[in-house]
Amino acid sequence: MTATPPPRPSFAPRHWPAWLGVGLCVALAHLPWSLQRALGAALGRLALHLARSRRRAAAVNLTLCFPELNEAERAALLRANFRDLGIGLFEFARAWWGRIAPLRNSANIEGLEILQRLRDEGRGILLISGHFMTLETCGRLLCDHIPLAGMYRPYRNPVLEWAVLRGRLRYACAMFGNRDTRAALRHLKNGGVLWYAPDQDMLGKDTVFAPFFGIPAATITATHQFARMTGCAVVPFFHRREGGRYALKIGAPLEPFPTADASADTAAVNAAIEAMVREAPSQYLWLHRRFKRQPDGKSRYA
Repeated sequence: MTATPPPRPSFAPRHWPAWLGVGLCVALAHLPWSLQRALGAALGRLALHLARSRRRAAAVNLTLCFPELNEAERAALLRANFRDLGIGLFEFARAWWGRIAPLRNSANIEGLEILQRLRDEGRGILLISGHFMTLETCGRLLCDHIPLAGMYRPYRNPVLEWAVLRGRLRYACAMFGNRDTRAALRHLKNGGVLWYAPDQDMLGKDTVFAPFFGIPAATITATHQFARMTGCAVVPFFHRREGGRYALKIGAPLEPFPTADASADTAAVNAAIEAMVREAPSQYLWLHRRFKRQPDGKSRYA
């Protein structure tokens, strides 16, 4: 478990580019929210033209997941997705290093009583969500109401790892690297609340093919394992941006969960995340090649 950031890296010349990048991001994190949204939208439009491989991955994903939309509708959704991606980069920076006081009064949070009831019962809570661009800002907003820990993939660059972890620990009560499984289990067994996003293809992990938008997706079974080993409740956490406001919703715990079938439980988790995506499709991280691995061994992105 990490409750304090690691020692600050040195200012040796090899770290200068990273320090300059972090310094720029910290400065941008303190811009007015209205300006951040405008700059983010412009950055997203630029990325739509420059990030060709990621644009193609997102376009393939939208074609696979929304066959009911026509070509023009999917193209509009792709543009909106890159716009929200650009805004989301500023949301990450603001959550880590800026102020969210201006956003608190505009946030609407539903379902806090569900978390309180489960905590009164002494149960650990595994909050599951997807990789949305609002995840850091909404996670920070939720931390105003409940002690929340998170799981994350550590950065290879020591400067970025120090800066981001330091930023996250301004609001999270602890952070667990994706290999700190034992510490995360102890946290849940002790009645803690842990935020977790199991919606990416984690190569090398225990996975099954579970449907996501009706398509087989290699999905980690860790949610099933966490619940089986700790008795924690598995609770969906919906969050999205609505204009300049935020909507957060705590869903009812998944029941029955866990069952004896890891594949069925993983499919239930994917179904919950799919429901979240359908509420805010432009704010999901469609750049990820979610369907790269398939049961027949063929990639959907070939």
